[in-house]
Amino acid sequence: MKFYLGCYNAAWFKRLDIPLFVSRNRLIGRKSLPEALGTWSLDSGGFTEVATHGRWRITAQQYATEVKWLQQIGNMDWCAPQDYMCEPPIVAKTGLSVEKHIQLTVQNYLELKELDIPVIPVLQGWQLDDYIACADLYRTNGVDLTAASTVGLGSVCRRQATSEIEQITRELYSYGFSLHGFGVKIAGLHKYGKYLKSADSMAWSFGGRMTQDPNCDKKNCANCLHYALTWRDKVLKAAA
Repeated sequence: MKFYLGCYNAAWFKRLDIPLFVSRNRLIGRKSLPEALGTWSLDSGGFTEVATHGRWRITAQQYATEVKWLQQIGNMDWCAPQDYMCEPPIVAKTGLSVEKHIQLTVQNYLELKELDIPVIPVLQGWQLDDYIACADLYRTNGVDLTAASTVGLGSVCRRQATSEIEQITRELYSYGFSLHGFGVKIAGLHKYGKYLKSADSMAWSFGGRMTQDPNCDKKNCANCLHYALTWRDKVLKAAA
């Protein structure tokens, strides 16, 4: 399994030859871009966008333009679409149904794919039947998810260690999908890491907020490279 270390600091691009996962929110607005030493993938920042505003405030064309600019960093594996998460608080924020969130997610992928960027399809839902309905909608629109190099699995981060997500992941894996788990922590990897092609997580930063390294002059390790790499080693052992 390929594990992408969630990253806040753009300077890490030129320091680390490991897969990184970086949010659009951390890169857009910069005057210049770093050069990536290793591979990386782009998080669209969708959870923050929809949770805060109840919708996407930019069009697919605008997002694609941003992605093409960010590709100058080099070595981008893929980018996430402008999907709509299906956690109950997000659904409540938009005032739409889970079904509508799924429709918007698939529609956005189709639009972005036409704009020639390395976007991956993402399966959204809350119950297993939702994810299956999402897969069916992709198929209805001519998208063969079994042929996709990576298929994102959305709305799992905040319940990633549950038996429910294990069942969902196992079922979707059985369809032949090469799944990427968004925000999968160590406990989740223990449960269903064998069904994932790849995963990412920023959980190290949350833990680092409550950690003080005696060899570091910072107040905590929330943005500490040494702490992040040590945590990553634990993740890789869990996924082995």
